[in-house]
Amino acid sequence: MILNHLMGLYTHPKQEWQTIERNHEALRSSLSHVLLIALIPAVCSYIATAHIGWNPGAGDPLYLTSQSAMFMSVGMYFGLIGGVMALAYLAFWMGKTFDANPTFTQALELASYTATPLFMVGFAALYPVLWFIMLVGLAGLAYSVYLLYAGVPIIMNIPEEKGFIYASSVVTAGLVLLVALMASSVILWSLGFGPMMQ
Repeated sequence: MILNHLMGLYTHPKQEWQTIERNHEALRSSLSHVLLIALIPAVCSYIATAHIGWNPGAGDPLYLTSQSAMFMSVGMYFGLIGGVMALAYLAFWMGKTFDANPTFTQALELASYTATPLFMVGFAALYPVLWFIMLVGLAGLAYSVYLLYAGVPIIMNIPEEKGFIYASSVVTAGLVLLVALMASSVILWSLGFGPMMQ
C-alpha cells in the first residue's frame, strides 16, 4: 500500500526498516510512493511562488507568473523523481562492492523511503520565509541521512560496519546528484528557462 510505512519511519525507523525488509513490495509500490510523495514539494512550491509570494527577508514578497511557477514545479517534480531513481541505481550498483546482492527493488525502497523526509519538507514552502525553509530543510536532510544509515544494513543485508561505509558512499553519491541537479538548473536558466516575475 502506498505510504503505509510513512508513520513508522518517523516513530520507530529501525523496526520499520525491518518490516520493509521482511515484506518487500513490488517495484510498482515503491515507484508509486515516489511519484506521490514528490508531488508535495512540487505543488507546495507552485502555490508559494504563484499565490503566496516568497519572502527573501527584505522588501516585498516575490511572485512568479502562474505559467513560470507551473513550469518550475513540473521541472522540480521530474527532477526529484529522476534523482531518486538515479540514487537507487547507484545504491544497486555499489551493492556489489560491499558484498551485498540487492535487487533493484530493494535499492529503490532504500532510496524512496530515505528521500521521504526531504520531500515532506515541501510543506514548509507554504510558509515561504527563507530562514524557516532553511531550518526545516536542514532538519529533513539530517533525518534522511539518519534513515539511510539505519536502513542500509537492514535492507542490503550487510554487517553494520560495512553498512556505515556503504551509506556514506550513497550519501556522497546523493550530494553529487544534488550538485548535478543544481548545475542543470543554472544551465537551463542561462538558456532562457529561468523564472519570470510578476
